[in-house]
Amino acid sequence: MKNLIMILFCVSLGSIGQLTLKHGMNSFGPIRMQNLSSLVNAFTNPYVLAGFILYGLSALVWMIVLSRVEVSWAYPMVSISYVVVVVASRFLFQEDVDFNRILGTLVICVGVFLVSRS
Repeated sequence: MKNLIMILFCVSLGSIGQLTLKHGMNSFGPIRMQNLSSLVNAFTNPYVLAGFILYGLSALVWMIVLSRVEVSWAYPMVSISYVVVVVASRFLFQEDVDFNRILGTLVICVGVFLVSRS
C-alpha cells in the first residue's frame, strides 16, 4: 500500500508539473523554431520553472519507487497521469476533449486496473 501511495504521489507531481508547464507556456506564447532564443526566454517564466521543479521531484520519488517494486508493475501506473491531465486540461484550459480522447483515456484506465490486479 505504501508503494502505491508513492506511485500516486509521483504521478500527481508529474501531472501537476505538466499542467504548470502548460500554464506557463500559455502565458509565454508560441515558440518559433527559427528563434530558439524564445525557448531560452521561456525558462524565465516562473510557471515553466515550477513545472520543471515538479518534474524533478517526481523523478526523485520515482527512483524510490523503482528501488522497491517491479518496473513492469509500477510503470503502467504512470499512465494515470494521462487521465489527470486530460480531465484537468478540459477544466483549466477549456481544451476540447472529444469522444475519441475520452474513449482512449478509458482504455488506459482499464489497462491500469488490469495491471494493478496482477
